[in-house]
Amino acid sequence: MNPKIAFVGVGRMGANMARCLKDRGYPVAAVFDRDAPTAQTIAGELGAVACRSLSSVTAAADVIFTVVTDDNAQRAVFAASGDSLLIGAAGKTFVNCATISPAVHVEIEAAAERAGASSLEACMASSIPQARNGTLYLMCSGRKPVFDGLKPILSELSDHGRLLRYLGPAGTAAQVKALVNMVMNINTAALAEGLGLGAALGLDLHALIEVFSQTGAASRIVTTDGEDMVNRDHACFFSAAHAAKDSGIALALAEGAGLNLPLAAATKAQYDRLVALGLGNIDKSGIAELTFPGRTATPRRTGDPA
Repeated sequence: MNPKIAFVGVGRMGANMARCLKDRGYPVAAVFDRDAPTAQTIAGELGAVACRSLSSVTAAADVIFTVVTDDNAQRAVFAASGDSLLIGAAGKTFVNCATISPAVHVEIEAAAERAGASSLEACMASSIPQARNGTLYLMCSGRKPVFDGLKPILSELSDHGRLLRYLGPAGTAAQVKALVNMVMNINTAALAEGLGLGAALGLDLHALIEVFSQTGAASRIVTTDGEDMVNRDHACFFSAAHAAKDSGIALALAEGAGLNLPLAAATKAQYDRLVALGLGNIDKSGIAELTFPGRTATPRRTGDPA
């Protein structure tokens, strides 16, 4: 029989991963979210229990996915005292999917092992549709035997394993994910500046996007964000606040390595500006609001936090 699954954090990514595994025949036994109504809604949809405590999540499942927001949230669910996923955790396996500092993943692995449990980081480089359809690009690190044991489940989330990659010991996947998001955020900021300058010059921006996509300016960001920048449609798939946070993780790694990354620093400063303007909940494409002439950084449409 397939192991029982639980999810801690059932926002749009966690909820859609849970839906995907449910569709693939894995029993989703329990969910937990700090927003209790969200947990109740998702639990009702999946036929799961909406747990009121973290310890009850661990008791209900064999494999527990955590999809939380940041370092503090990750440490909180694995707290050494009080309510915690580590209570009664012997024999359980945790799969931690948040984009957080690599050192925190190392901490969590050690804490899980002290409790007799296993831990794996499974960093995601995709978005909401891929979570629902089981086509996430998953970068994993931790103990290799733990990864091997989880392959059947992880493969269901990563196009039957085609998009599943093992990278090394704990912390490695988080380092790679930080670099992925750093480059993505820089590309987004660069596209916003290119289109903003095009707008100032009176160019046809739709034609400019098409030219960018066929030349050395091409990147996936041109396809995913270009028209949204022109149309000021910043419904959220990956929030500006998350872009700022993840750029900060990369810059901290650079500082530790003794490197100066001026493009990453400038990009983080732009996303910090959006957050300071109260626009951290719009999509990262909203950085265009800071570069297009005549805009007031108040887009027409906003989405929910990523």
